[in-house]
Amino acid sequence: MRKITNELILSFKKYLIEEEKSKNTIEKYIRDIVAFMVWVANRELCKATVLEYKAEIIESYAPASVNSMLSSINSFFDYNEWHDLKVKALKIQRQIFANKDKELTKAEYERLLTAANNKKNQRLYYLMQTICSTGIRVSELRYITTSAVKSGQAVINCKGKMRIVILPKELCKMLKGYIRENNIENGSVFVSRTGKPLDRSHIWKMLKALCETAGVSKDKVYPHSFRHLFARTYYSLQKDIVRLADILGHSSINTTRIYTIESGIIHRKQLQKLGLLRL
Repeated sequence: MRKITNELILSFKKYLIEEEKSKNTIEKYIRDIVAFMVWVANRELCKATVLEYKAEIIESYAPASVNSMLSSINSFFDYNEWHDLKVKALKIQRQIFANKDKELTKAEYERLLTAANNKKNQRLYYLMQTICSTGIRVSELRYITTSAVKSGQAVINCKGKMRIVILPKELCKMLKGYIRENNIENGSVFVSRTGKPLDRSHIWKMLKALCETAGVSKDKVYPHSFRHLFARTYYSLQKDIVRLADILGHSSINTTRIYTIESGIIHRKQLQKLGLLRL
Protein backbone atom coordinates (compact mmCIF):
# COMPACT_ATOMS: atom_id res chain seq x y z
CA MET A 1 0.00 0.00 0.00
CA ARG A 2 1.35 3.44 -0.95
CA LYS A 3 2.02 5.78 1.94
CA ILE A 4 3.40 9.28 2.31
CA THR A 5 6.36 9.25 4.69
CA ASN A 6 8.76 11.83 6.06
CA GLU A 7 11.51 10.12 4.06
CA LEU A 8 9.61 10.59 0.79
CA ILE A 9 8.94 14.22 1.61
CA LEU A 10 12.60 14.82 2.41
CA SER A 11 13.62 13.17 -0.86
CA PHE A 12 11.17 15.38 -2.74
CA LYS A 13 12.55 18.46 -0.99
CA LYS A 14 16.08 17.56 -2.11
CA TYR A 15 14.76 17.18 -5.65
CA LEU A 16 13.20 20.66 -5.53
CA ILE A 17 16.49 22.11 -4.29
CA GLU A 18 18.35 20.43 -7.16
CA GLU A 19 15.77 21.89 -9.54
CA GLU A 20 16.77 25.31 -8.14
CA LYS A 21 13.31 26.18 -6.91
CA SER A 22 13.18 29.25 -4.68
CA LYS A 23 13.22 28.85 -0.90
CA ASN A 24 9.64 30.15 -0.59
CA THR A 25 8.40 27.78 -3.31
CA ILE A 26 10.02 24.77 -1.63
CA GLU A 27 8.59 25.70 1.77
CA LYS A 28 5.16 26.11 0.22
CA TYR A 29 5.27 22.72 -1.55
CA ILE A 30 6.41 20.91 1.59
CA ARG A 31 3.81 22.68 3.76
CA ASP A 32 1.01 21.59 1.40
CA ILE A 33 2.23 18.00 1.23
CA VAL A 34 2.63 17.71 5.00
CA ALA A 35 -0.91 19.07 5.48
CA PHE A 36 -2.20 16.46 3.04
CA MET A 37 -0.23 13.69 4.79
CA VAL A 38 -1.69 14.66 8.17
CA TRP A 39 -5.21 14.72 6.71
CA VAL A 40 -4.80 11.32 5.04
CA ALA A 41 -3.71 9.71 8.34
CA ASN A 42 -4.73 6.04 8.14
CA ARG A 43 -6.90 6.37 5.03
CA GLU A 44 -6.01 4.39 1.94
CA LEU A 45 -3.96 6.54 -0.44
CA CYS A 46 -5.97 6.23 -3.64
CA LYS A 47 -7.64 8.52 -6.18
CA ALA A 48 -10.89 8.51 -4.21
CA THR A 49 -9.05 9.75 -1.11
CA VAL A 50 -7.39 12.57 -3.04
CA LEU A 51 -10.74 13.59 -4.52
CA GLU A 52 -12.23 13.62 -1.02
CA TYR A 53 -9.43 15.91 0.13
CA LYS A 54 -9.99 18.16 -2.88
CA ALA A 55 -13.70 18.44 -2.04
CA GLU A 56 -12.89 19.34 1.56
CA ILE A 57 -10.39 22.10 0.80
CA ILE A 58 -12.80 23.57 -1.78
CA GLU A 59 -15.15 24.24 1.14
CA SER A 60 -12.47 26.05 3.13
CA TYR A 61 -10.24 27.90 0.64
CA ALA A 62 -10.51 30.26 -2.32
CA PRO A 63 -10.28 28.59 -5.77
CA ALA A 64 -6.79 29.97 -6.43
CA SER A 65 -5.57 28.60 -3.10
CA VAL A 66 -7.13 25.22 -3.84
CA ASN A 67 -5.34 25.03 -7.18
CA SER A 68 -2.06 26.03 -5.57
CA MET A 69 -2.38 23.25 -2.99
CA LEU A 70 -3.35 20.69 -5.62
CA SER A 71 -0.36 21.73 -7.74
CA SER A 72 1.98 20.95 -4.84
CA ILE A 73 0.40 17.55 -4.25
CA ASN A 74 0.34 16.67 -7.96
CA SER A 75 4.04 17.55 -8.25
CA PHE A 76 4.77 15.20 -5.36
CA PHE A 77 2.75 12.47 -7.07
CA ASP A 78 4.68 13.02 -10.32
CA TYR A 79 7.99 12.74 -8.48
CA ASN A 80 6.95 9.39 -6.99
CA GLU A 81 5.40 8.25 -10.29
CA TRP A 82 1.97 7.97 -8.69
CA HIS A 83 0.40 9.47 -11.79
CA ASP A 84 -2.95 7.75 -11.20
CA LEU A 85 -3.45 9.83 -8.02
CA LYS A 86 -3.27 13.21 -9.74
CA VAL A 87 -6.42 15.34 -9.77
CA LYS A 88 -7.51 18.21 -12.00
CA ALA A 89 -7.30 21.82 -10.94
CA LEU A 90 -10.40 23.98 -10.69
CA LYS A 91 -11.34 26.01 -13.74
CA ILE A 92 -11.33 29.66 -12.73
CA GLN A 93 -12.82 32.37 -14.91
CA ARG A 94 -10.45 35.25 -15.45
CA GLN A 95 -11.21 38.08 -13.04
CA ILE A 96 -12.50 41.14 -14.86
CA PHE A 97 -12.72 43.63 -12.01
CA ALA A 98 -10.62 44.16 -8.91
CA ASN A 99 -12.23 44.05 -5.48
CA LYS A 100 -12.02 47.61 -4.19
CA ASP A 101 -12.19 46.27 -0.62
CA LYS A 102 -8.92 44.39 -1.18
CA GLU A 103 -6.89 46.92 -3.17
CA LEU A 104 -4.78 49.48 -1.34
CA THR A 105 -5.40 53.04 -2.61
CA LYS A 106 -2.82 55.77 -2.94
CA ALA A 107 -4.55 57.79 -0.21
CA GLU A 108 -4.38 54.79 2.16
CA TYR A 109 -0.73 54.29 1.28
CA GLU A 110 -0.08 57.93 2.22
CA ARG A 111 -1.82 57.39 5.57
CA LEU A 112 0.37 54.36 6.27
CA LEU A 113 3.48 56.43 5.55
CA THR A 114 2.27 59.19 7.87
CA ALA A 115 1.54 56.69 10.64
CA ALA A 116 4.97 55.06 10.32
CA ASN A 117 6.66 58.47 10.34
CA ASN A 118 4.69 59.62 13.39
CA LYS A 119 5.71 56.44 15.20
CA LYS A 120 9.30 57.19 14.20
CA ASN A 121 9.54 53.80 12.52
CA GLN A 122 11.89 54.99 9.80
CA ARG A 123 12.77 51.46 8.71
CA LEU A 124 9.15 50.66 7.83
CA TYR A 125 8.63 54.18 6.45
CA TYR A 126 11.41 53.76 3.89
CA LEU A 127 10.71 50.08 3.30
CA MET A 128 7.16 50.79 2.11
CA GLN A 129 8.39 53.53 -0.20
CA THR A 130 11.11 51.29 -1.60
CA ILE A 131 8.67 48.55 -2.63
CA CYS A 132 6.01 50.99 -3.82
CA SER A 133 8.36 53.12 -5.94
CA THR A 134 10.13 50.18 -7.62
CA GLY A 135 7.52 47.39 -7.75
CA ILE A 136 9.89 44.76 -6.37
CA ARG A 137 8.69 41.64 -4.56
CA VAL A 138 9.12 41.56 -0.80
CA SER A 139 11.47 38.59 -1.30
CA GLU A 140 13.64 40.86 -3.48
CA LEU A 141 14.00 43.52 -0.80
CA ARG A 142 17.28 41.97 0.34
CA TYR A 143 18.84 43.02 -2.98
CA ILE A 144 18.38 46.67 -2.01
CA THR A 145 21.90 46.99 -0.65
CA THR A 146 24.18 49.87 0.17
CA SER A 147 25.99 49.38 -3.13
CA ALA A 148 22.68 49.27 -5.02
CA VAL A 149 21.65 52.58 -3.46
CA LYS A 150 25.01 54.06 -4.34
CA SER A 151 24.80 52.97 -8.00
CA GLY A 152 21.09 53.72 -8.35
CA GLN A 153 20.18 50.22 -9.47
CA ALA A 154 19.77 46.79 -7.94
CA VAL A 155 20.63 43.46 -9.55
CA ILE A 156 17.78 41.11 -8.66
CA ASN A 157 18.36 37.36 -8.82
CA CYS A 158 15.04 35.67 -8.14
CA LYS A 159 13.58 32.35 -9.29
CA GLY A 160 16.57 31.71 -11.52
CA LYS A 161 16.12 35.00 -13.39
CA MET A 162 18.24 38.12 -13.17
CA ARG A 163 17.07 41.63 -13.93
CA ILE A 164 18.09 45.21 -13.24
CA VAL A 165 15.78 47.35 -11.12
CA ILE A 166 16.25 51.10 -11.39
CA LEU A 167 16.00 52.99 -8.12
CA PRO A 168 14.50 56.51 -8.36
CA LYS A 169 16.93 59.30 -7.50
CA GLU A 170 14.74 60.61 -4.68
CA LEU A 171 14.55 57.11 -3.18
CA CYS A 172 18.34 56.78 -3.29
CA LYS A 173 18.70 60.16 -1.60
CA MET A 174 16.34 59.11 1.21
CA LEU A 175 17.99 55.72 1.66
CA LYS A 176 21.48 57.23 1.77
CA GLY A 177 20.33 59.33 4.72
CA TYR A 178 18.80 56.26 6.39
CA ILE A 179 22.02 54.29 5.83
CA ARG A 180 24.13 57.05 7.41
CA GLU A 181 21.83 57.45 10.41
CA ASN A 182 21.86 53.71 11.12
CA ASN A 183 25.58 53.19 10.42
CA ILE A 184 24.92 50.53 7.80
CA GLU A 185 28.29 49.90 6.19
CA ASN A 186 27.39 47.24 3.62
CA GLY A 187 24.88 44.55 2.68
CA SER A 188 21.09 44.82 2.77
CA VAL A 189 19.61 48.13 3.84
CA PHE A 190 16.57 46.67 5.62
CA VAL A 191 17.73 44.27 8.30
CA SER A 192 16.56 42.91 11.65
CA ARG A 193 18.23 43.59 14.99
CA THR A 194 20.51 40.62 14.34
CA GLY A 195 21.64 42.10 11.02
CA LYS A 196 19.81 39.62 8.81
CA PRO A 197 17.59 40.81 5.90
CA LEU A 198 13.98 41.23 7.03
CA ASP A 199 11.79 38.29 6.09
CA ARG A 200 8.19 38.35 4.84
CA SER A 201 6.61 37.41 8.19
CA HIS A 202 8.48 40.15 10.07
CA ILE A 203 7.40 42.78 7.55
CA TRP A 204 3.83 41.47 7.57
CA LYS A 205 3.59 41.83 11.36
CA MET A 206 4.95 45.40 11.29
CA LEU A 207 2.44 46.40 8.61
CA LYS A 208 -0.55 44.88 10.41
CA ALA A 209 0.43 46.70 13.60
CA LEU A 210 0.40 49.99 11.67
CA CYS A 211 -3.12 49.59 10.21
CA GLU A 212 -5.15 50.74 13.22
CA THR A 213 -3.12 53.91 13.63
CA ALA A 214 -3.38 54.67 9.91
CA GLY A 215 -7.09 53.88 9.76
CA VAL A 216 -6.60 51.33 6.97
CA SER A 217 -8.26 47.91 6.81
CA LYS A 218 -5.90 45.06 7.64
CA ASP A 219 -7.39 43.14 4.70
CA LYS A 220 -5.73 45.64 2.36
CA VAL A 221 -2.29 45.75 3.90
CA TYR A 222 0.36 43.14 3.21
CA PRO A 223 3.78 43.43 1.53
CA HIS A 224 2.44 42.57 -1.94
CA SER A 225 -0.12 45.42 -1.71
CA PHE A 226 2.60 47.96 -2.50
CA ARG A 227 3.74 46.03 -5.58
CA HIS A 228 0.15 46.03 -6.83
CA LEU A 229 -0.19 49.76 -6.17
CA PHE A 230 3.01 50.42 -8.12
CA ALA A 231 1.75 48.33 -11.07
CA ARG A 232 -1.68 50.00 -11.19
CA THR A 233 -0.19 53.48 -10.90
CA TYR A 234 2.46 52.83 -13.56
CA TYR A 235 -0.06 51.36 -15.99
CA SER A 236 -2.56 54.19 -15.48
CA LEU A 237 0.12 56.65 -16.56
CA GLN A 238 2.06 54.73 -19.22
CA LYS A 239 -0.47 52.20 -20.61
CA ASP A 240 2.49 49.98 -21.53
CA ILE A 241 1.82 46.49 -20.19
CA VAL A 242 4.83 44.96 -21.99
CA ARG A 243 7.23 47.36 -20.31
CA LEU A 244 5.46 46.85 -16.99
CA ALA A 245 5.89 43.07 -17.28
CA ASP A 246 9.63 43.57 -17.73
CA ILE A 247 9.82 45.88 -14.72
CA LEU A 248 7.90 43.45 -12.50
CA GLY A 249 9.94 40.49 -13.70
CA HIS A 250 6.99 38.61 -15.19
CA SER A 251 7.64 36.06 -17.92
CA SER A 252 4.01 36.26 -19.05
CA ILE A 253 1.91 39.36 -19.73
CA ASN A 254 -1.12 37.40 -18.52
CA THR A 255 0.37 37.56 -15.04
CA THR A 256 0.86 41.31 -15.37
CA ARG A 257 -2.78 41.76 -16.38
CA ILE A 258 -3.82 40.63 -12.90
CA TYR A 259 -1.97 43.64 -11.47
CA THR A 260 -3.66 46.14 -13.81
CA ILE A 261 -7.28 45.09 -13.29
CA GLU A 262 -9.43 48.13 -12.54
CA SER A 263 -12.37 48.28 -10.17
CA GLY A 264 -15.96 48.04 -11.38
CA ILE A 265 -16.48 51.66 -10.34
CA ILE A 266 -13.78 52.88 -12.73
CA HIS A 267 -15.15 50.69 -15.52
CA ARG A 268 -18.66 52.09 -14.99
CA LYS A 269 -17.34 55.65 -15.29
CA GLN A 270 -15.54 54.71 -18.51
CA LEU A 271 -18.77 53.31 -19.96
CA GLN A 272 -20.62 56.49 -19.08
CA LYS A 273 -18.02 58.55 -20.97
CA LEU A 274 -18.76 56.68 -24.21
CA GLY A 275 -21.81 58.83 -24.79
CA LEU A 276 -23.83 56.06 -26.36
CA LEU A 277 -26.98 56.56 -24.31
CA ARG A 278 -29.63 59.19 -24.99
CA LEU A 279 -30.81 60.61 -21.69
